[in-house]
Amino acid sequence: AKNLFLSPSRSYLRKAIEAYFTVLLEALWPKRRILEIYLNIAEFGDGVFGVAAASEIYFHKSPRDLTAEEAALLAAVLPNPRVLSVRRPSRFVRARVAWILRQMQQLGGSGYLRPLR
Repeated sequence: AKNLFLSPSRSYLRKAIEAYFTVLLEALWPKRRILEIYLNIAEFGDGVFGVAAASEIYFHKSPRDLTAEEAALLAAVLPNPRVLSVRRPSRFVRARVAWILRQMQQLGGSGYLRPLR
């Protein structure tokens, strides 16, 4: 909700509005749709917005052609893409990638990761 509807400012009022929009979105959209919207607007690096742009810029391929490792690397930088780097992953980012890959395996491997339609 914050990335889609609100400014990046920090205040209690913005937090309250964010909470309202979050509840509203969860009532109106399925989780799959919320994830799709988020991945299409999320920042993956300085000026890199959306998973399609990130996969083209960093890996020169479309999101559907990413390997599990490449997808996990993109996911690993999402908490703070201005500090965490896809191009020069730190030890912390590499550890997050390994954790994400383990979680993917526990959920059923790549079969679990169907393209969003």
